[in-house]
Amino acid sequence: MTLDLDGPDPLYEQIAQILAARIAAGDYPPRRRIPSEAGIVEEFGVSRPTARAAVQLLVERGLVRTVRGKGSYVVDDPQT
Repeated sequence: MTLDLDGPDPLYEQIAQILAARIAAGDYPPRRRIPSEAGIVEEFGVSRPTARAAVQLLVERGLVRTVRGKGSYVVDDPQT
């Protein structure tokens, strides 16, 4: 899955969808970290605020939780 730079969906939503699909596939197992904001910036070539918005969307959807100073982790039972 790649980003559609010309599509109607915001980049942060597309990134969140990609990360959610990886969680569902088991690429990021429960209680393990997803890529950091810096990692998302590097992988997808987006700004840090865009990366932060993508992670926040995953938090809002109940897929990950953020631990201050440690990173964002997949929840025990992600509802994908």
